[in-house]
Order: sequence, then structure tokens, then C-alpha cells
Amino acid sequence: METNKAVPASRRQEITRARLIQSAEKIFACDGFEAAKLEEIAADAGYTRGAFYANFESKEDLFCALLENEISSRIGVLEREMSRVRDPEAKLKAMREFFLSKTLDRRWCLLALEFKLFAVRHPEVRKRLVAMHRRFVEPRVGMLEEVMKALGRKLPISACATGVSMAALGNSLMLENMLDPVLMPQSDALQIMSNFFDLLTSTPAK
Repeated sequence: METNKAVPASRRQEITRARLIQSAEKIFACDGFEAAKLEEIAADAGYTRGAFYANFESKEDLFCALLENEISSRIGVLEREMSRVRDPEAKLKAMREFFLSKTLDRRWCLLALEFKLFAVRHPEVRKRLVAMHRRFVEPRVGMLEEVMKALGRKLPISACATGVSMAALGNSLMLENMLDPVLMPQSDALQIMSNFFDLLTSTPAK
């Protein structure tokens, strides 16, 4: 069994950061971004407040690291799904399923909406969030543009706006579902998302 002394310092820091990020995701989703306390996040991860500041400058910095992880994970999932098929119709279907599956991620819906509201009110955080948001949208945009071109179709709006609107609609529908699942059942939310995606991707190129 490997002892702590045998683990390189860089690896120990990597483990510490990963645990803090994992705890932050849980506590941010439960308590809200602004209400979440650094001491609680650190304690949940098994560390002290000092360990937190040894790895992150602030609560905003921690959330941005959490966002970076989510961006990388989602891009990886989409790329793997797209690489499994060659037919353009199959690729478009894979992208559609990706969007629908991410709509069901309630925890991330809450995190994304709350942090975006915080960022809109804080210009220094907004600038960093916008940069990362574009990094997430642009890879999907490139894939979608390639598939649409191969199918001989065109988007009625820009590819960037398509990606952003899909994410925004999904987050909004899930928020309504969490608020009142009777008025907005999950099945209806998914049907709306499906119809919206099909509408945006069905226009033949002239």
C-alpha cells in the first residue's frame, strides 16, 4: 500500500484539489453559491480552511475550477459519442441525445444558473466565465457545423446561438420541472428540447 510520503507532492495537491471540487459541487448545489461556506467545503473534503487557500484563491476560483472540470468532461463525452458513428444523420442523432441527456442533470442546472446570475453582477467573474463558456460552446459548434454541411442543411441562426440556446432552454425547463413537476413534467421538458433541436437542424440549404 502506498503511503502519503511515497506520493509526489504534485499528486497530493491534485488529489486535494479534486476532493475540494467534489465537495464544492455538492455544497454549492445544496446551499447555493453565495450561501456556501468555505469552511464547510473544506471540512466535507476532509481538509482545513488553510488547505483550501493553498489550492484556490477564492470561492469564485473554486467554482471556475469546477466549471473547467465539467467543460472538459462534457466535451470528452460528446467527442466520444460522435466518433463512434460516421454517417452524418447518426452524428446528428448522437448530438441530439447528448443535449437531451444533459438536460436531465438537475444539479448542474442549478449550479450553472446560480453562478451565471452571480457572474452577471460581478464583472471580474463574468469575464472569466464568458471565456470558459465560449470554450465549451465552440467545440460543439464546430461539430454541428460539419454535420449540417454534410447533410446539406443550414441553421436558421448562428451555430454559437444554437448551442447557447439549447443549453439555456434545457436549464430553464429543468428549473420549471424542479419548481412544479405537475406543470412541467420531465417527459414534456425532453419533448420540447427534442422538438427545438429538430426544428433548428432541419432546414435544407439553398
